[in-house]
Amino acid sequence: MVRCGQLAVPRAIGLVCAVAAAGALVSGCGSTGKKETGSPKRPVPASAPATPSGSLSADQARRKALIPSASVDYVQALKAAVAAVPASEPIAAELKGTPASPYWNTAVATADGTVSDVRVDARTGKAAQPRTESDDPGDKQQLAARLSKATVTAQQAAATATDKTKGTVTSLELGDADHGNTDDPAWSVGVVTTDDWNETAYEIDATNRKVLWMHVEQG
Repeated sequence: MVRCGQLAVPRAIGLVCAVAAAGALVSGCGSTGKKETGSPKRPVPASAPATPSGSLSADQARRKALIPSASVDYVQALKAAVAAVPASEPIAAELKGTPASPYWNTAVATADGTVSDVRVDARTGKAAQPRTESDDPGDKQQLAARLSKATVTAQQAAATATDKTKGTVTSLELGDADHGNTDDPAWSVGVVTTDDWNETAYEIDATNRKVLWMHVEQG
């Protein structure tokens, strides 16, 4: 189940490695560790790519295979999910599955904090039957408060991220900001660049669209 806030990402979409990102906030560029390729006569400079030229890591290869297989984007997936649950609004989405069977794992919520998971076929846009679970009253209250504060939509948050990093949005989630006042809502957005298949994670304030932090996951 896709969840948000203090729940597993996103209950879990695991979209964006906020803990790992914390260590890269200053530079905002991920790891630049040394790596040797072949049998070099001297160490590869620290600025060298994380993987040898022409090769992809397992995560990069997975993204390269999965993303082109999805003809339905996150906007269409969330629209289908909202249509499946009356009076709801989107709070999370992640592209998952295999190249042969891609799908969006989405979550929507009503004003009282009730969350429904909706699986949307990433090729046809068809939404499966929503699954609504009985959440803890405290969790529902917390989510309801977050929804009432959030004035930035999922699409606006994604647009903020892609304005800075041109690529494909593969995940997003409404949660609490990772620093400062944790009662403030924030969107986590994952953008994959199709020239290198790296993923850039953003946290965007859900009240003013300010970028709170970003991190590039290389490889």
